[in-house]
Amino acid sequence: MMQEILQQTTLPEWFGVFFSVFQVLLARKNNSNNYLFGIAGVSLTLYVMITSKLYAEFTLNLYYLIMSIYGWLYWKFGKRKSETVISETTKQEKLITAGIVIGTFGLFWVFLTHFTDSDVPVWDSLVSAFAWAGMWLMARRKIENWILLNISNMIAIPLLIHKDLYLYAILTAFLFIVAISGYLQWRKIINKKDNAYA
Repeated sequence: MMQEILQQTTLPEWFGVFFSVFQVLLARKNNSNNYLFGIAGVSLTLYVMITSKLYAEFTLNLYYLIMSIYGWLYWKFGKRKSETVISETTKQEKLITAGIVIGTFGLFWVFLTHFTDSDVPVWDSLVSAFAWAGMWLMARRKIENWILLNISNMIAIPLLIHKDLYLYAILTAFLFIVAISGYLQWRKIINKKDNAYA
């Protein structure tokens, strides 16, 4: 079984996963250079997703590419021309996040159901909807990004296995664990900042 999985895994998958691992580990460490590895990993993943007919995930990765460039610039410079600090979402940002989840799910579901040969339109749409919202929050350095990304990860793991993308399923399980760790790490940073102002 393992030998068969390794034989089915293409070079773009290996390198896409490799760069993605580095990206998420740097994000956990609150390092803005995580986006540079993300751009490399996403570029390779785009090819893998389109050849696997995971169209919403392909579109999601295009979004990741754009948000990685935006996120890197925002983290580095923000509105104050200095690095943006980690914070919690405001009420307005929560409403925007909910709108992103609902809106992107609806758009992807309609598109996948009516205009593609996708055999998993609901699941592919759900993965992408939560990931779109999570990535938006990460680009704005909001701690809740880890929660939304992990909802996406939980749905994505069985979907990727269904598509025989075992290496990406393993990567997603790894990302799930790192996201828990990332949330805890960012929570410590927020608490430390709050205690400093107390």
